[in-house]
Amino acid sequence: MTIPVILDVDTGVDDALALLFAARHPSLDLRAVTCVAGNVGVDKVVANTLTVLDTAGRHDVPVARGAARPLVAAPRPDRVVHGRDGMADLGWPPSTRTVDPRHAVELLRDELTAGPPVTLVALAPLTNIALLLRTYPETAERIERFVFVGGTTTDAVEFNVGHDPESAAIVLDALAASSTPVTMYGLDVFYDPAPTESDAALLGAGTDPGAQLAAGLLRFGIARYQTGVTTIGDAGAVCAVVEPAGLHTERRAVRVELSGMRGRTLVDPGGDHPAMIDVALDVDGARYVDRWRTVVGGTVEP
Repeated sequence: MTIPVILDVDTGVDDALALLFAARHPSLDLRAVTCVAGNVGVDKVVANTLTVLDTAGRHDVPVARGAARPLVAAPRPDRVVHGRDGMADLGWPPSTRTVDPRHAVELLRDELTAGPPVTLVALAPLTNIALLLRTYPETAERIERFVFVGGTTTDAVEFNVGHDPESAAIVLDALAASSTPVTMYGLDVFYDPAPTESDAALLGAGTDPGAQLAAGLLRFGIARYQTGVTTIGDAGAVCAVVEPAGLHTERRAVRVELSGMRGRTLVDPGGDHPAMIDVALDVDGARYVDRWRTVVGGTVEP
């Protein structure tokens, strides 16, 4: 059986790694991808997303443009981490196909209401998801599980939640009201699946375009961190959808701080806030890296 999934992305480097995995995993039915401003501006996100999917051979997956800015604050792209173009400045050939004419919110609504319940994986600021749940609140009932990359149990302000904390608060409250299962894949586990140069070499040894792209993205991260390793980042959250046994979570109350340290996720193991979610606290990083590399490299079996 396959798992229907939709990814909401702000495609920089690790979103691209996640897209390659989702596009190629035999147990995932990638129904659509929606784009939002975050790591780079939304138009670059769209272009990068189309490029990654085409490179992976997935011209069939619809891609829609969404919100160009957070609900309240100004956008804050992160060009240091992802390069000027959001894709490690590899100069990869751009896609020639066009974006879906629907707004991301409309594509999300259509996909959620047209078929079976979907696992919605948000790898980006939650602006599109907040707009969806405010505009079409009934779609919450069609989300089988919501997995988002964001937050932390520490005092830090993580990028995705900090970029649009109002949207994060709206989404958590709306899904709590609908009893939709939620998993927070945050900074506590984000960096633990850590590929090395040997992983990049294995991917880059052949001629497959998707594997070649993945190798280039890994090498960009390895050069940036200068520690001999990098992270698959957002891709770990997609690994958790198909291999949940590799992720240790605990049920905790979570709310988003909207004043003071805006964007901080307040995680209380004994709290009674309505947003009770599964918070990722530990991950089998080696397992996820191995699974990610074999899927992206095209050597995995269902």
